[in-house]
Amino acid sequence: MKPEIIHPDGWAPALGYANGMLMPDGTLHIGGQIGWDKDKTFVEGGFIAQMEQALANVAEIVRAAGGEVTDIGRLTWFVKDKDAYVAKQSEVGQAYRRVFGKHFPAMSMLIIKDLVEDDALIEIEATAYISRNEA
Repeated sequence: MKPEIIHPDGWAPALGYANGMLMPDGTLHIGGQIGWDKDKTFVEGGFIAQMEQALANVAEIVRAAGGEVTDIGRLTWFVKDKDAYVAKQSEVGQAYRRVFGKHFPAMSMLIIKDLVEDDALIEIEATAYISRNEA
Protein backbone atom coordinates (compact mmCIF):
# COMPACT_ATOMS: atom_id res chain seq x y z
CA MET A 1 0.00 0.00 0.00
CA LYS A 2 1.10 3.52 -0.74
CA PRO A 3 0.38 6.66 1.27
CA GLU A 4 -2.97 8.30 0.49
CA ILE A 5 -3.22 12.04 -0.11
CA ILE A 6 -5.95 13.55 2.07
CA HIS A 7 -7.66 16.62 0.68
CA PRO A 8 -11.05 17.64 2.10
CA ASP A 9 -13.90 17.96 -0.41
CA GLY A 10 -14.51 21.51 -1.58
CA TRP A 11 -11.09 22.84 -0.62
CA ALA A 12 -9.05 24.84 -3.11
CA PRO A 13 -6.19 22.76 -4.53
CA ALA A 14 -3.00 22.45 -2.51
CA LEU A 15 -0.18 23.47 -4.82
CA GLY A 16 3.22 21.90 -4.20
CA TYR A 17 2.21 20.12 -0.98
CA ALA A 18 -0.41 17.82 0.52
CA ASN A 19 -2.71 18.87 3.35
CA GLY A 20 -2.53 15.36 4.72
CA MET A 21 -0.77 12.06 4.02
CA LEU A 22 -2.35 8.91 5.41
CA MET A 23 0.27 6.20 5.74
CA PRO A 24 -0.54 2.49 5.36
CA ASP A 25 -0.16 1.98 9.13
CA GLY A 26 -2.87 4.59 9.85
CA THR A 27 -0.54 7.44 10.79
CA LEU A 28 -1.88 10.71 9.39
CA HIS A 29 0.64 13.50 8.86
CA ILE A 30 -1.11 16.88 8.59
CA GLY A 31 0.81 19.68 6.93
CA GLY A 32 0.90 23.12 8.50
CA GLN A 33 -2.54 24.73 8.48
CA ILE A 34 -3.01 28.48 8.64
CA GLY A 35 -5.94 30.79 9.29
CA TRP A 36 -7.55 30.65 5.89
CA ASP A 37 -10.73 28.95 4.80
CA LYS A 38 -11.35 26.30 2.11
CA ASP A 39 -11.03 29.01 -0.57
CA LYS A 40 -7.65 30.20 0.80
CA THR A 41 -9.17 33.44 2.14
CA PHE A 42 -7.87 34.55 5.53
CA VAL A 43 -10.50 34.88 8.24
CA GLU A 44 -10.93 38.28 9.85
CA GLY A 45 -10.41 38.84 13.55
CA GLY A 46 -6.69 38.61 14.14
CA PHE A 47 -4.73 35.98 16.04
CA ILE A 48 -7.61 34.17 17.79
CA ALA A 49 -9.69 33.90 14.63
CA GLN A 50 -6.73 32.57 12.65
CA MET A 51 -5.84 30.12 15.40
CA GLU A 52 -9.38 28.75 15.53
CA GLN A 53 -9.52 28.46 11.73
CA ALA A 54 -6.15 26.66 11.61
CA LEU A 55 -7.38 24.19 14.24
CA ALA A 56 -10.65 23.73 12.33
CA ASN A 57 -8.61 22.99 9.19
CA VAL A 58 -6.61 20.35 11.05
CA ALA A 59 -9.86 18.81 12.33
CA GLU A 60 -11.36 18.80 8.83
CA ILE A 61 -8.36 16.95 7.41
CA VAL A 62 -8.63 14.33 10.16
CA ARG A 63 -12.33 13.87 9.40
CA ALA A 64 -11.58 13.61 5.67
CA ALA A 65 -9.24 10.71 6.53
CA GLY A 66 -12.00 8.97 8.48
CA GLY A 67 -11.00 10.07 11.98
CA GLU A 68 -11.98 12.47 14.75
CA VAL A 69 -10.00 15.11 16.66
CA THR A 70 -9.50 12.58 19.45
CA ASP A 71 -7.28 10.63 17.03
CA ILE A 72 -4.74 13.49 17.06
CA GLY A 73 -1.66 12.67 19.11
CA ARG A 74 0.52 15.71 18.44
CA LEU A 75 0.15 19.39 17.52
CA THR A 76 2.97 21.76 16.69
CA TRP A 77 2.14 25.47 16.70
CA PHE A 78 4.28 28.05 14.89
CA VAL A 79 3.45 31.53 16.19
CA LYS A 80 4.81 34.82 14.86
CA ASP A 81 3.90 36.93 17.92
CA LYS A 82 4.40 35.43 21.39
CA ASP A 83 2.83 38.48 23.02
CA ALA A 84 -0.41 38.02 21.02
CA TYR A 85 -0.61 34.45 22.29
CA VAL A 86 0.25 35.21 25.92
CA ALA A 87 -2.03 38.26 26.14
CA LYS A 88 -5.06 36.25 25.03
CA GLN A 89 -4.67 33.00 26.97
CA SER A 90 -8.33 32.86 28.00
CA GLU A 91 -9.50 33.43 24.42
CA VAL A 92 -6.96 30.88 23.16
CA GLY A 93 -8.44 28.28 25.50
CA GLN A 94 -12.02 29.09 24.53
CA ALA A 95 -11.27 28.90 20.79
CA TYR A 96 -9.30 25.69 21.26
CA ARG A 97 -12.17 24.00 23.13
CA ARG A 98 -14.69 25.08 20.46
CA VAL A 99 -12.78 22.93 17.96
CA PHE A 100 -11.08 20.19 20.04
CA GLY A 101 -13.26 20.04 23.13
CA LYS A 102 -11.30 18.62 26.04
CA HIS A 103 -8.87 16.62 23.90
CA PHE A 104 -5.32 17.76 24.64
CA PRO A 105 -2.66 15.92 22.61
CA ALA A 106 1.06 16.42 23.05
CA MET A 107 1.82 19.98 21.94
CA SER A 108 4.80 22.14 21.14
CA MET A 109 4.91 25.82 20.31
CA LEU A 110 7.66 27.59 18.46
CA ILE A 111 7.94 31.34 18.21
CA ILE A 112 9.13 32.12 14.70
CA LYS A 113 10.14 35.13 12.67
CA ASP A 114 7.83 34.63 9.70
CA LEU A 115 5.59 32.29 7.71
CA VAL A 116 5.40 31.78 3.94
CA GLU A 117 2.00 33.48 3.66
CA ASP A 118 2.47 37.13 4.68
CA ASP A 119 -0.95 37.44 6.34
CA ALA A 120 -0.59 34.24 8.38
CA LEU A 121 -0.14 34.78 12.12
CA ILE A 122 -0.03 31.10 13.11
CA GLU A 123 0.52 27.72 11.50
CA ILE A 124 -0.41 24.40 13.11
CA GLU A 125 0.68 20.94 12.03
CA ALA A 126 -0.41 17.63 13.51
CA THR A 127 0.00 13.89 13.61
CA ALA A 128 -2.95 11.56 14.12
CA TYR A 129 -3.56 7.84 14.06
CA ILE A 130 -6.58 6.68 12.07
CA SER A 131 -7.59 3.14 12.98
CA ARG A 132 -8.02 1.06 9.86
CA ASN A 133 -10.21 -1.80 11.01
CA GLU A 134 -10.22 -4.34 8.22
CA ALA A 135 -13.35 -6.49 8.17
